Amino acid sequence: MPFPFPAVPARVRSGGGRLVRRLGLLPGGEPDGLGEDAGLAGAALHGRVVAFFPEPPRNAYQLGQWLPQLEVLHRQHGVAILTQDSRTTAWLRRRSDLPVLCVGRTATLDGLLQRSDVALAVYVSHHPRNFQMLRHPSTAHVYLGHGESDKAVSASNQLKAYDRAFVAGPAAEQRVLDELMWFDRDRLVRIGRPQAAVPSARPVPVVPTVLYAPTWEGAQPSMAYSSVVTHGQALVTSLLTGGLRVVYRPHPRTGANRRDVAAADAGLRRLLGTAEAARTGSAVDLDRPLQEAFAEADLLITDVSSLAVEWLPTGRPLVVTVPADAAAVVTPSPLLDAVPRLAAAGAHRAAELVHRHLADDEQGHVRAALVDHYLGGCDPDAALARFLEACDDVIAARDAVRATA
Repeated sequence: MPFPFPAVPARVRSGGGRLVRRLGLLPGGEPDGLGEDAGLAGAALHGRVVAFFPEPPRNAYQLGQWLPQLEVLHRQHGVAILTQDSRTTAWLRRRSDLPVLCVGRTATLDGLLQRSDVALAVYVSHHPRNFQMLRHPSTAHVYLGHGESDKAVSASNQLKAYDRAFVAGPAAEQRVLDELMWFDRDRLVRIGRPQAAVPSARPVPVVPTVLYAPTWEGAQPSMAYSSVVTHGQALVTSLLTGGLRVVYRPHPRTGANRRDVAAADAGLRRLLGTAEAARTGSAVDLDRPLQEAFAEADLLITDVSSLAVEWLPTGRPLVVTVPADAAAVVTPSPLLDAVPRLAAAGAHRAAELVHRHLADDEQGHVRAALVDHYLGGCDPDAALARFLEACDDVIAARDAVRATA
């Protein structure tokens, strides 16, 4: 973030910028840049793999879902996480024993890489600061992503910046090849989804549970898939009055870009905090593991998002909302064709829709056939093995190329 008074001496500008960062007054999406650079002078990375993650803590969930797999990879090749935000660094250190280094300056990053033998860098988001790492040609760069979905960003032209993109199943491959011009198919490596849910039996409940898990509002109109403002209040009220238990699971970035979304989110939390809602066992779910939330739900209502895909292995009914913003990019897909869609105008009748599909899940067999298409199956152990093998292959190929350079 440029300091607004360029005539002020550099030392004062630097101190002022640091104060701005410490007070959290940065634009949304920007890391605080409060690195541990002084302690990294002369340091080297001992492993062959780096997970580069310059995101602020509100986006930490993106890397969080890959921590178990990176910990296994660490035992084979050594993995270090490089961050650019002190708060994200603290969050990661509380959740993993992987080495986490907070690097604020490009010069520090350059020095670390020059003194190390890093063969592979992995990325889970398309943050513009990824290019601070991507510019290093001696490392192979692989995009992992943080979920498989029909969102427009799943076929971003930014994928061309990476040497490889690991994808879950045929749906991701086809999406990228259909949307991106001049994209080399060989860059796509199918590994499945190591985070996929393992289906579990769900006893018939006395009161069915509906998990309402909308996505966030997006950073631009084409990504405006969230239903929190347009559907939320009417939808949850309908479910409660319809005798259903409701678990509201907001996206970690809900309200990050728009005050009206933050206000609507707060309204839903208040609604589920009333005595009437409490009598049904309804609640707000903020930080449980996703698989736990899935395990106790009988039906999911979500937006166009990765959760719709992650839910498929449960075999239970699914409803996907229709974005109210006409600018939101929604392309035809097998998943959206196979589920009931809920428009904002029909949100007040959500309970009727839910009861109907709980009683007669007509599309269950169609959704079951989509598990392989979107996720490459629902065996997380097999997917983990393919992930590790794909990393081995990239490292070996990189080493072979560099040996002849």
